[in-house]
Amino acid sequence: MREDRMDCGELRWDSAPDGLPATHSPVPDSAAAVFWRNRATGLFDRIPLPAAFCKADGTILRANPALAAEWGELAGSLRGRSALSLFHPESRDQLRSIAEAIRLHRRSRYPVAVHWTTESGVERRGDVSVELVDDTSTDEPNLLVIVRVTEEEPTEPAVPGDTLEDTEVRILALTANGATAAQIASAVGLTADGVNYHLKQLSHRWGVSGKAALVARAYVEGILAADAWPPTPAG
Repeated sequence: MREDRMDCGELRWDSAPDGLPATHSPVPDSAAAVFWRNRATGLFDRIPLPAAFCKADGTILRANPALAAEWGELAGSLRGRSALSLFHPESRDQLRSIAEAIRLHRRSRYPVAVHWTTESGVERRGDVSVELVDDTSTDEPNLLVIVRVTEEEPTEPAVPGDTLEDTEVRILALTANGATAAQIASAVGLTADGVNYHLKQLSHRWGVSGKAALVARAYVEGILAADAWPPTPAG
């Protein structure tokens, strides 16, 4: 009696003893499943648009760094929070449509107009695309949420003496010292996307482009100490 095994992508088929036709179902290849799960997770984290997987009630199961950067947090810290605590729908009728779709297991995509306030106090408006995803008709579906910003309230340019947050000052000092976004993120407790978001907002406020110009402006404004090395906050 022998057993032959043939690998075929993610599945394996075991032949029956003595050459008899196999009657059982394909056996999943656990190694391949782990590989593709990790691959999918990596791609999800790299989506430039804010996105999250949620339970049917809106509880966040996984958020990508772009979503967490809106609130200056790590992606893992959003797990377990309600999406409705982050985004405020313009109309409750749209939520009722989604609730009805969940009840009837309708696999479709639903737009929801929302507004929210970022970690730096910027008011944004956008569209949240909510798509129902499930494996069977009996399971409660999960929700794939993708955010597209459609409107952002303009931020007034900074004037001499403009006060920055402690986190922004630390980011500027580390940037002046040549640290990468990943190194800065580790030092201040943000993601690399969160650090880049702060740098982008500061560039917008000061009307400059590039890290060199941003650091130079920080010295001119007296935010960084002109007589200290490595770069440190003034005062």
